Amino acid sequence: MIPYMIAPSILAADFSQLGDQVRQAVEGGADWIHIDVMDGRFVPNISFGPQVVKTVRSLTDLPLDVHLMIVEPERHLKAFADAGADHLTVHYETCPHIHRTLQTIRDLGVSPGITLNPGTPVTDLRELTHDFDHVLIMSVNPGFGGQSFIPTTLDKLRRTKALLEATGSEAMIQVDGGIDPSNIRECYEAGATNFVAGSSIFKHANGITAGIDALRQALAA
Repeated sequence: MIPYMIAPSILAADFSQLGDQVRQAVEGGADWIHIDVMDGRFVPNISFGPQVVKTVRSLTDLPLDVHLMIVEPERHLKAFADAGADHLTVHYETCPHIHRTLQTIRDLGVSPGITLNPGTPVTDLRELTHDFDHVLIMSVNPGFGGQSFIPTTLDKLRRTKALLEATGSEAMIQVDGGIDPSNIRECYEAGATNFVAGSSIFKHANGITAGIDALRQALAA
């Protein structure tokens, strides 16, 4: 089985107990911690800034995966890098000079990622496949937690994998949005190896560790 990673998204955590919930995710077997940054412009909601990334950095040595759902992300890359991000993911849709933005992230000593909204075609990545370390395929429209998985994402994952293989890219495929035990295995079989999950982990009836375990059991089925 090709190795995979589980990246709990703290957007679904109980903010009044954020430190404890991050620790539970770490102890429960998380591989990365995913932090969704929203600006109220590119997406309707507002979430975290660099200070939250800095706080989470103080709680764990796990890689911090910071997803910038913001306009003009190039203005804030250094702040998030300085706060402790290991991976910075920017939206293709927000970056008119996406090649330069990805280069800037790498120059900051951070791993660059690129994200595609559900309506953005995979073919737009063709000229960039050697400039990012992972591509995040959104399986919901960004901006809200708790949404349902868009089934056509599976074909998009297959097409992403085919494009990366055709261009000789070793980039990882990540998927985010409505990921739970009912669909995670299909996403893996379609090419994803990094799974962002919020509600199915932090809102699991039996706790955070049980949520992570349920995803791993579904992948092993």
